[in-house]
Order: sequence, then C-alpha cells, then structure tokens
Amino acid sequence: MSNSQSKDLSDDLQRKRRTVSESGIARKVDRLGRVVLPVEIRRSLGIEVGDLINVAVDGQRVVMRKVSSGCTFCDSPDQLREFADRLICEACVTRLTEGRPLT
Repeated sequence: MSNSQSKDLSDDLQRKRRTVSESGIARKVDRLGRVVLPVEIRRSLGIEVGDLINVAVDGQRVVMRKVSSGCTFCDSPDQLREFADRLICEACVTRLTEGRPLT
C-alpha cells in the first residue's frame, strides 16, 4: 500500500469516527421494539444488567436516562424524594436545610 493510499484510508477512518461521535451509533429495532445499547455507552454511563432505564419522548427524540435507585449524595435507598430529576433521601434534605455537610 502506498503512502497516499494509507493517508486516504486514515482520512476515511477519521471521517467515520467523527460521524459516529456526532450522530451516535445506529441500531435496528427488532420486531418486539427492542434496541440494544452499545457496550461503550453502557460502560460510560455505568449501566449494568438489571438497571432501570427511563424512556421519554422530547419532540422527535427518544431520550433514555438511567434511573437512580438511591440518594444522589449518600446512595441510601430509604425515604427518597425527587428534586430536579434527582433522588435525595430525607436525611440529606435535613442536612442541606440545616446547612450541615453531607457525608
């Protein structure tokens, strides 16, 4: 392979990478409506087998978001309330309102 062919191949790969990163990764929907999330996305978002995913519609977009199962600050699963799309437990709410540090 000549240097110019090698450079053309390299330029083509760079273009493809930019296209994937700008527009995402295309996946087919199966006959049951399922879509497989690419492993790179699951790893980067910390999505594990069995995690809940919230699926919503925003205009013409489908938005998927990992559902947290514990407090944003301490990860407690007890006495959770939602604030600004985050879960916060009653103990952390009390600490915040009293001006005490979160530990």
